Amino acid sequence: MLTPGTIGREPVQGGVQGVALRRRTRTTMPQAWVYLLRCRDGSLYTGWTVDLERRLASHRSGIASRYTASRLPIELALAIPMPDRTTARREEARIKRLTRQAKLALVGSRRTPA
Repeated sequence: MLTPGTIGREPVQGGVQGVALRRRTRTTMPQAWVYLLRCRDGSLYTGWTVDLERRLASHRSGIASRYTASRLPIELALAIPMPDRTTARREEARIKRLTRQAKLALVGSRRTPA
């Protein structure tokens, strides 16, 4: 039986008249990603997203950007997890300013998550 401050048999801390308050917990999932794609012509494309799988699917279907649409197929060369969107945008801008050799070194030094 439900009574104020409980759900099932376990008491809920912070319950108000039978309403349980959710505790904020840190998740281990990244909030954003910075990624590098290797295009058919060997060029590298840098971007950021909050949903890496969806963004890669958009790139592969040719609707994510004009740049990659004209250079299909593409492959994910590097994906870097970021704690938030702002950090991802800053890291994307930093990587875009790098030389090609520096970008290739970055790709070679880091592994893409499985």
